[in-house]
Amino acid sequence: MKVVNVGLGYIGLPTAVIIAKAGHTVLGVDIDEEKIKQLRQGKLTIEEKGLAEPFIEAIRTKRLKISTTPTKADVFMIAVPTPSEKNKYRSCDLSYVKAAILSILPFLEEGNRVVIESTIAPKSMKTIVIPLLESTGLISGDTLFIAHCPERVLPGNMLMELQENTRIIGGSTVKCTKIISEFYKTFVSGELIQTTAEIAELTKLMENTYRDVNIALANEFVKIGNELKIDAIEAMQMANKHPRVNIHSPGPGVGGHCLAVDPYFISAAAPDQSPLIQQARHINSSMPNYVVEIVDEKMKSAPNQRITVFGLTYKGNIDDIRESPAVEIIHLLKQKNYCVSIYDPHVLAEIPGKYEDIQKATKESSLVLILADHNEFKNLQNKTSNMARKLMIDTKNSVEFYDDDVNYLTLGNSFQKE
Repeated sequence: MKVVNVGLGYIGLPTAVIIAKAGHTVLGVDIDEEKIKQLRQGKLTIEEKGLAEPFIEAIRTKRLKISTTPTKADVFMIAVPTPSEKNKYRSCDLSYVKAAILSILPFLEEGNRVVIESTIAPKSMKTIVIPLLESTGLISGDTLFIAHCPERVLPGNMLMELQENTRIIGGSTVKCTKIISEFYKTFVSGELIQTTAEIAELTKLMENTYRDVNIALANEFVKIGNELKIDAIEAMQMANKHPRVNIHSPGPGVGGHCLAVDPYFISAAAPDQSPLIQQARHINSSMPNYVVEIVDEKMKSAPNQRITVFGLTYKGNIDDIRESPAVEIIHLLKQKNYCVSIYDPHVLAEIPGKYEDIQKATKESSLVLILADHNEFKNLQNKTSNMARKLMIDTKNSVEFYDDDVNYLTLGNSFQKE
């Protein structure tokens, strides 16, 4: 089939590559002209394990072409951002989705398939997406086949998960679900669950909200443990030995394009019925300030006010800094006039205070603050010899090896005295 894939970001680009690899001809579309230029030159614009080789092959064989504008196709897929609106409820901003739909309207023909992979608020398909597509005169379930198939992948392991994960096919009609499922069978080996568009919308939001609420519980346990001077992380590890307990890992906050955003889409749709979800968001959003409070306490006895931050991304081994709590923490530290140096081997963008060499980043530092669990940070032996004071706070509890003379703390035991 000929496929137009609108949106070439962290989800859209790997998806386009996988579809091309399955034998379809794909036109990847994006409005970012600099991104288009790089992709046409065979240069990846995101870091993703295992993506480079199939991407280059797809470009070489012309299975994947890159453009700023769509064209006629059999299948149109939309994978564009859906950030939160800047209103009281932080509801779903569908402006990118609407723009993407408007861009394909002139090319829609009878029998086409249209898939929305972007995460959207409940009932967005019914109230916005389908009416907009049917403005062409085509009818969903009759002359046009529409479905919401939310992505369910983990950055850093996308290629495997795009092909092997269970996928939800939420059609606007039963016939739409069946026809879109047939397309997904050509590149997905995992189970395809057929349902309605509305259930697909809510399912994706529930998945990320469950994780956000669980992380909030872990973060609250950390705060309680520090107040009681008990290592909450060690206690949680013990609790997880129980066969029916699965407390997630605490951390400096929640980031990324899903967990820090999607719960708001549910609470905005039903604010009076979602106090737990809203409180969880409040707890996780409070963690950057909480981490800075810990830093303030530890820096009272520091020989200088220099802090080194390890990690800018919201999770390990990726280059994605969207909604990253590390970015907020660095901003808060600078507001307090700390001298902040940054080291993140995965983030290539030029950022003030970022060093490419770990030794230069830690020189004369009074504190190393670890905010991302990159593999490069697991072994920090012989990496902190030039610090003014060898104190390390690991908010991700991920370091396995460090020098014997380093005072190593986590969020679970940060109450310990110097």
